[in-house]
Amino acid sequence: MGDKARLLETGRFVHAPDDGRESEMADGRDTALPGPRDAGMPMDAIEADAAAEASEAVSEINHRRAADAGDTGAMSVLGALLLRRGDLDGAEPYLRSATAAGDRAAANNLGVLLHQRGYGDEAAGWWRIAAVAGSAAAAHALGRHYRERGDEPAAEYWLRQSAESGHCLGAYALADLLEHRGDVGAERWFRTAAERGHREAAYRLARLLDDRAKATGGGDGALEAEAEQWYRQAAARGHRRAALHLGTLLEERGESQEAGRWYLSAAKGGEARAACALGFLLRDAGDEESAAEWWRRAAQDGDGNAANALGALHADRGETQTAERWYRAALDAGDVNGAYNIGLLCAEQGRAGRGEQWYRRAAYAGHREAANALAIMLLQRGDSAGAEPWFSKAAEAGSVDAAFNLGILYAERGADRMAHEWYERAAAAGHTEAALQVAIVQLRDGDPSGAERNLRCAAEGGSAEAAFRLADLLDRRDGGAVERRQDDECTRWYEHAARQGHRRAQVRVGMFAAARGDVVEAARWYRAAAEAGSRNGAFNLGLLLAREGSLPEAALWWTRAAEDGHGRAALRLALLAARRGALAEGHQWCRRAVELGPPEVAERAARLREALQEELTA
Repeated sequence: MGDKARLLETGRFVHAPDDGRESEMADGRDTALPGPRDAGMPMDAIEADAAAEASEAVSEINHRRAADAGDTGAMSVLGALLLRRGDLDGAEPYLRSATAAGDRAAANNLGVLLHQRGYGDEAAGWWRIAAVAGSAAAAHALGRHYRERGDEPAAEYWLRQSAESGHCLGAYALADLLEHRGDVGAERWFRTAAERGHREAAYRLARLLDDRAKATGGGDGALEAEAEQWYRQAAARGHRRAALHLGTLLEERGESQEAGRWYLSAAKGGEARAACALGFLLRDAGDEESAAEWWRRAAQDGDGNAANALGALHADRGETQTAERWYRAALDAGDVNGAYNIGLLCAEQGRAGRGEQWYRRAAYAGHREAANALAIMLLQRGDSAGAEPWFSKAAEAGSVDAAFNLGILYAERGADRMAHEWYERAAAAGHTEAALQVAIVQLRDGDPSGAERNLRCAAEGGSAEAAFRLADLLDRRDGGAVERRQDDECTRWYEHAARQGHRRAQVRVGMFAAARGDVVEAARWYRAAAEAGSRNGAFNLGLLLAREGSLPEAALWWTRAAEDGHGRAALRLALLAARRGALAEGHQWCRRAVELGPPEVAERAARLREALQEELTA
């Protein structure tokens, strides 16, 4: 009869793997649990089901009659039917009789039966007989038997026999063994099994291709496309983790709508991480209530990330008790972010003592941002010695902020070399303020090219001071021209800093506008700088107003500048007072101008003061 009765040769032998992958039937299809007989089933389906059962009953009766009459094939088929039903006692005599008559399918199924009874070695004996007779399914079962016992050479031999005979599960099991050993041949057999419809093989093949594409720097479009194809095939067959990976891939590509469909498919199948990811998509789309529902499902299934997301949602709403409960749930799920988030919550509520406790818990578990937060808390308390090791731990773990903070700590101690090393480390990781600090040192040490590189990095990262210093560097390189085109790079950086409220940049942009003859634009920037407290801005605004004939308002701005220490403004006020005959007032502003300088201003103010003194005593 050959393999006609292979209905159950390995179907009950396949165990659910314990590595997090979904368990599947031997042929890669899902298991299906029977539901209530008539629940929601249309009449024609009920009738067809009943007809199939009746047909199977008639077939079993016929096979039993033939088997009892000594028909080997009937014995094998009847044994397989009874084994599928779970009637081991009824199946065993028929399978043994068919096996004794030389039926290899019966020998294989007898092995399955004995394995279910716990007689592994005897099962292996019958599988060997069937495998030697050419049963690919038996070779697969025998290979799995040897692998479970740690005999990998024997396992590989029989699994290869099964795979090369075209058995889908044999190909998958061989690929799994080869991948476990780091053998590149695994890909070939995963592909073979995947092409025959094995969804776990398709998923594993996609992961292999994905990892290889990432190892090349993500530049191999062909590998990425093939990986996506296999993710799609596995996901379409109901593989939850494939659907999750496919959703992630699509979301990274900006295809959020399709990503959401795959996340939903995986989430409905019980994949907690997909439910969590779906929650974030919904949150970003503005549907917080639906997001919270999916996060709740994922959190209840043990996803710490979802629990943290729920905690943050409630914290934003001011529901601190509920937020803390979810953060604790995240921590219970093994996500140390929960402890860190409780620390943040306590800090926001002014419960520094409790916050420190939670920061410590997270920091001891290796949470780098918690270590940095704990160090900041200790530093604010004046305990720099206690803060330093936590900054170091966080920085060594990759916290860029902690590396920058270490730089500040060493700079305050006067350890400039150590400070510079940590600033450089943080700058290399993209920390804006660290890049600015490194550039300042490079400018001081006469390294303008290195300074320019770090200033650009900091300026592009949003530092107004870096943008101003970069513009100033470019300005000095060009000779400090007063008149500049608006599309000039130097001007663009000044304007970039000015728009962020940098007062010195605002004054410089105002000067360029004034040089172009754009009085309105110049006044706008001078006024912005002056109102923010820039004495140069106030002085220049006064000059502009004086030229336009608005001397009273000009005097107001010069007064503000002079009171803030601007010598030229004090001299201007002295001249104004002298012209209108207010000699005593002019004398006071002259004295102020002499005190403030610079030297040429002090010299002019001194001469004017002498003249005013003569007038006063005349």
